[in-house]
Amino acid sequence: MLHYSVLLKETIENLNIKEDGVYIDATMGYAGHSKEILKKLKRGFLFAFDADKQAIKYSDQALSEIGGNYKIFHSNFKDMRKVLAKENVDLVDGIIFDLGFSSPQIDQKERGFSFMQDAPLDMRMDRDQPVSAYEVVNTYEEKELADIFLAFGEEKMAKIIAKTIKEQRTKQPIKTTLELVEVIKQAVGANYFFKNHPERKIFQAIRIEVNKELDALEQVLPDAIAMLKKGGRICVITFHSLEDRIVKQIFKKYSEVDDLVKGLPQIPEEYKPLIKIVNKKPILPSKIELEENSRSKSAKLRIIERV
Repeated sequence: MLHYSVLLKETIENLNIKEDGVYIDATMGYAGHSKEILKKLKRGFLFAFDADKQAIKYSDQALSEIGGNYKIFHSNFKDMRKVLAKENVDLVDGIIFDLGFSSPQIDQKERGFSFMQDAPLDMRMDRDQPVSAYEVVNTYEEKELADIFLAFGEEKMAKIIAKTIKEQRTKQPIKTTLELVEVIKQAVGANYFFKNHPERKIFQAIRIEVNKELDALEQVLPDAIAMLKKGGRICVITFHSLEDRIVKQIFKKYSEVDDLVKGLPQIPEEYKPLIKIVNKKPILPSKIELEENSRSKSAKLRIIERV
């Protein structure tokens, strides 16, 4: 199973792993980061989360060859704090989030993530959940679709694409990825389609909606900060501007003095920042990494430390 873990060296180095520490891989995928964390843990422990059962099966096997000091949860990372409270774990030494999709998920055409291969409209990370891309495309109101395409895909032709989808599905449901690509092309015209590739943005928007990705991220980051021990770190790898904006804003909020007490000679303890930002500018993939894996192109790594 070939999976390239983006910014692997940079993430592991910046996590400052202690051999007796407790760490969370919130987005285990195919265990690229998890394996490197586990190799460094002598007396420590790793908790890993993933919504994809196939990835869990593969990663469990891979991690078991390194050591037994780990536990995997089939769960969305947004429930991390609740899940670990049941394990009597309230504080940890470090957490990583790699918000990209694993290459095997993209490359398995039956998952329906790719707009280049024909497959059923699915796009679910957790295939046990009821709502797939099919439901979004065929049952959402026209305005709802337009709003999603604009907000999550930043596609300026969102309204016309939503309108064409609605017209098309009244004749017959849109069942496959390439049927949807054809509808998008019909909506915007060949010239705009081949010049701007709106299908990329529309597929991204639908995938974010199906998996509620941005909601989960906004929910989990304050929890993750609250779970960090002093000196503990969070590393987040984002792949598009919407994710990066959320991470940047939340990190900014928690790293600044509350406006209520700004300027006071003595800042009360409860108003002091919880975190410091380790890298003012995000870390980007190296030239070598970009040559090895073009999918790394849009990746950004942001790091914070609990103070």
